[in-house]
Amino acid sequence: MKLKQFWRRLGPGLITGASDDDPAGVVIYAQTGAQTGFTMLWSALLSFPLMAAVQEMCARIGLVTGHGLAGNIKRNYPRFILLPVVVLVVAGNTLNIGADLAAMAATSHLLLPLPEPVLAIIYAVIVILTMIFISYRTLANILKWFTLSLLAYIAVPFFVQTDWYEAIYRTVAIQLQFNRETLVLLVAILGTTISPYLFFWQTSNEVEDKLSRLKRLFTRWIVTKHELKGMRADVTVGMLFSNTVMWFIIVATAVTLNSAGITNIETTKDAAEALRPFVGNLAYLIFSLGVVSVGLLAIPVLAGASSYALSETMGWREGLERRFSQAKQFYWVIIASTVVGVMIPIVGVDPVKALIYTGVFYGLTSPILILLILHVANNPKIMGRHTNKATSNFLGVVALLAMTVAGISIFII
Repeated sequence: MKLKQFWRRLGPGLITGASDDDPAGVVIYAQTGAQTGFTMLWSALLSFPLMAAVQEMCARIGLVTGHGLAGNIKRNYPRFILLPVVVLVVAGNTLNIGADLAAMAATSHLLLPLPEPVLAIIYAVIVILTMIFISYRTLANILKWFTLSLLAYIAVPFFVQTDWYEAIYRTVAIQLQFNRETLVLLVAILGTTISPYLFFWQTSNEVEDKLSRLKRLFTRWIVTKHELKGMRADVTVGMLFSNTVMWFIIVATAVTLNSAGITNIETTKDAAEALRPFVGNLAYLIFSLGVVSVGLLAIPVLAGASSYALSETMGWREGLERRFSQAKQFYWVIIASTVVGVMIPIVGVDPVKALIYTGVFYGLTSPILILLILHVANNPKIMGRHTNKATSNFLGVVALLAMTVAGISIFII
């Protein structure tokens, strides 16, 4: 019963954390394991507290203010700050949607005898119809169950001989090679784990989730200690889950691909096919289906994040709880970003390169947003008595500095 109650309490934090392991993340982690073996497993340990701290700030901003991140920036900062931030986020999300659709299509093409562009279009239509015709509460429950598909990746290393002692040692012993290839991977890892779209989705989703509860309880907007405690538990579980899956994907590809001398993944198809000789058909099938499942989880989050950001910026009615007729512009942004994204697999852009470039793009733009989030979360005029504590500020600043230094380094080395 306690486990069932705990599952019910999990919501935006779990969905946000799980959506972080989208096909972009899967490919970046797989490339990391193939290219560097166990040597960058420490990145999972590093990113967890930083990711959890930033997402907790975003969730708290949403709960306290009742507005998304774009709404708060619009209300408290000049428009010349808001517009570039929103443009960067929407552009990055659209590229990510396209790269995810391409990865899903390429991987499922191994299982279904249909052209990859057709598969990408099918997945895009499924996402659009789901977000338009299914209520927020139902969609949230569906996305929660989709998070369990990520457990498939945890199973893969158990199909082969794995040196668990060495893996654990490399997790706590930082070893970074100062060459451009490794630094680009690090920026991509940080960019895909501490991503701008997660900031916008988390903040707005907390607002939507609370509004959904208020409608049932017929009460006004009050933030309680119990509510904040539940939010923090939800965010912590979600980010821990995300980074655990990341760790296992790196381990899986390190003990299979890297050990066999396969250090470069050209396509998502290669990532799945390369595993088959080492882990057998079952684990290969698990990996392939996992890419599709997490894509179906992540794309609604990406499209939703863009729509929340644009709607708040433009003053449109927003929310997945509203019907299409009540928030047409909101849903048209979802449709448009998905349709534009599907052009990437149709024109034949290499999905792996698009996925890694997306991670790097996020890695370069996230510091700007983290700086804004820190400023909002420390502003008593916005947050009242719920401003950041010292720990949140410390981890937020570390995330800001780590991503800034890593981003600058790839242009120097």
